[in-house]
Amino acid sequence: MAVLLAEVRRNPILWLLVFVPVVFGAEKAAPESHTLLFVLSVLAIVPLAALLSHATEAVAARTGDAVGGLLNATLGNLTELVIALAALRAGEYMLVKASIAGAIVTNTLFMLGASFLIGGLRYHVQEYNRVNARLQAGLLFLATVALLVPSAVAVADSRGAMGFTETVSVGLAVLLIGAYALGLVFSLKTHRELFAGAEHAEAEEAPWPIGLALGVLAGVTVLVALVSEVFVESVQKAAEAFGMSRAFVGFIVVALVGAAAEMASAFSGARKDRLDLSVGIALGSASQIALFVAPVLVLLSYAVGPSPMTLQFWPGAVVMMLIATMTASLVTNSGRSAWFVGALVLMVYLIFAMTLYVLPPRVQ
Repeated sequence: MAVLLAEVRRNPILWLLVFVPVVFGAEKAAPESHTLLFVLSVLAIVPLAALLSHATEAVAARTGDAVGGLLNATLGNLTELVIALAALRAGEYMLVKASIAGAIVTNTLFMLGASFLIGGLRYHVQEYNRVNARLQAGLLFLATVALLVPSAVAVADSRGAMGFTETVSVGLAVLLIGAYALGLVFSLKTHRELFAGAEHAEAEEAPWPIGLALGVLAGVTVLVALVSEVFVESVQKAAEAFGMSRAFVGFIVVALVGAAAEMASAFSGARKDRLDLSVGIALGSASQIALFVAPVLVLLSYAVGPSPMTLQFWPGAVVMMLIATMTASLVTNSGRSAWFVGALVLMVYLIFAMTLYVLPPRVQ
């Protein structure tokens, strides 16, 4: 406990843990105050996501590379997965799909662009391993193609598309998970030497004891699940109060909140001229969501959802994910970056955010 308390005192983000009991108390005292519950749940999820990130790194540090990569796939984006599962059980499929698309775009554009900008303001030019960036961008492009197929068919043939879309979504989910597994084998086993530049010795601090890390993982996962229930129940009314659609909330708010801990690590790496770390977190997290989290949610919808969820996204989301992937491929192709590159990438993200806020999609 002394290690955990020391971490809380050292990390200002974890001071927001005070909002965890507050949100539960507010739910009991004022269950109809949806806007208040929405704000409190967002403030509570941010420090919980940070704790999950620390615990995941501690567990992964004590396993082999392959197991550590799998843990990062399953636990690194656990916050987004738990929020999406809560929305899945509630039948809020628009929120689920918006959070998936938003997480991909946010990690690819906002996290990557802000890292380039933050690092570039401190260093004239920064370099990183472009092999890793190319691999992650290639995996993202594969996932975007997979998401484009059911959406394009549904638009072309709306009458007989539903049965086809459900069937092909299950097949695509299996293929995407398989592609992600092959990517892990390629980067962590058969061609590990190509990615050595991204493996900085980040061991400035001793990892948490394994017992503490596993205990934090279990406890925080339960808390995230409970807070996510409050979030999903309040999000619709709160979105109306703020003049936002559920798509905007999922695409922007949920994505930013869920990735808060990863962003802190990516931005810290950029400030220390460890852009390998920042690029790996941004693009690696995006590819995990596209190739692992989204397919898992499709398969789980048959067990926990009111009806099967498909990989049919509204056309605007597919276009945004495709543009985000192409932008990442373009700006990471040289293996060098400066602050202006980051500013341009952030501009693309802001264009998407403004468009969703002003003209939200109608597809449910």
